[in-house]
Amino acid sequence: MKVVILCGGVGTRLKEETEFKPKPLVEVGGMPILWHIMKIYSHYGHKEFILCLGYKGNMIKNYFLNFEELAHDFTLNLRNKETRVTHHNNHKLEDWTIHFVDTGQATNTGGRIARVRHLLSNDKQFLLTYGDGLSDININDVIKYHNEKGKTITITAINPESPFGIIEVENGIVNSFKEKPRLSGMISGGFFVCNSKVFNYVTPDEKCVFEQEPMITMSNKNEAAAYEYDGFWYAMDTFKHAEFLNKLWAEGKAPWKIWKE
Repeated sequence: MKVVILCGGVGTRLKEETEFKPKPLVEVGGMPILWHIMKIYSHYGHKEFILCLGYKGNMIKNYFLNFEELAHDFTLNLRNKETRVTHHNNHKLEDWTIHFVDTGQATNTGGRIARVRHLLSNDKQFLLTYGDGLSDININDVIKYHNEKGKTITITAINPESPFGIIEVENGIVNSFKEKPRLSGMISGGFFVCNSKVFNYVTPDEKCVFEQEPMITMSNKNEAAAYEYDGFWYAMDTFKHAEFLNKLWAEGKAPWKIWKE
C-alpha cells in the first residue's frame, strides 16, 4: 500500500531546529525522523511513499536526491568524471519509491491530502501518517483491523502519559499527587488506514484541516474505527522531545527500531 506522509508543517514548537530545516529532517540518531518513519513502514512491506511537502520542502527533495552521499562516507575525485564519487560503506540503498508533491506553504492537513489524490486514483486503500511520530506499532495489524471494521478510516488511538504531574485538591489542600499519569482519554496517534472514500471529506482548499470537519463528519457518520494501541508511541513536538528520542537511540533502547540493519 502507498504511504502518504504529511511533511509540510512549520513545526513552530521546535523552532530551535525548524528555523533552519523542515521538521521531518530533524535528526534522531544521525538520520532524519522522516527516515525512521519510512523504515517502520518499509519493514512491513510498504515501500511507496507520497511526501506532502510545504515548509522548506526543497530541503526534503535535496536530501533524498543526495541520499547516498548524505547517509554514507565517500570520496570525491574532482578530476575523474567516471569515478567521481566512491562510496566506502556497504549499506544497501533503500528500495523505496518516493513521490514528492508540493502541497503548498500554508496548506492545512486536509488540503494536503486532497492535493495528492491524483497519485491514489487507482488505490482503494492507502496509509497515512504525520512526519513527526514514531511507534513500534505493527502496521499490518492495523490494516487487518481496518478491513475487519470496514469503515472509511481507522485511527490509531493512543493513551499517552500526561507531561505534567496531576494533583487532586480538596478545601485548598492537595490530597493526591500523581507524576505523569496516563490520561483518562485517548488521542489520535496518526498511523491511519484510509479507504479512498476519505476523499469525499477533504478538499484542496488550504484551509481544510483534516482533524476538524473531515474527521468530525466521519465520526458522526460512524465511518471512523479506532485501533487502540498501548505500546510505544511518541510525537516529536519540542526540542525536549527530540533530545529524548536521541537519548533512546544512543542507549540502544529505541522501541520503534523494528527493522534489521
